[in-house]
Amino acid sequence: MADQTVKTLMSLAATKFGKAESLLSPRDDFFEVLGIDSLQAMDLLTQLEEEFDVEVPDYELQGVKTFEELAEVIRRRL
Repeated sequence: MADQTVKTLMSLAATKFGKAESLLSPRDDFFEVLGIDSLQAMDLLTQLEEEFDVEVPDYELQGVKTFEELAEVIRRRL
């Protein structure tokens, strides 16, 4: 489940921001690798919440920058 969550996150992010999924790594800083700002990250989070059918409070996202960290936050909500 853990690996699948990260894979799904990276796949959705790659599609949304027009990046090659093969260039993404679980430990990548998604802000840097995707070239996005915090508003775009929140837009991505909304899509992820719908995909995983979870609700993630903003306070749980403080300091989260990698796909791996984001996947862990989502897994805690499943």
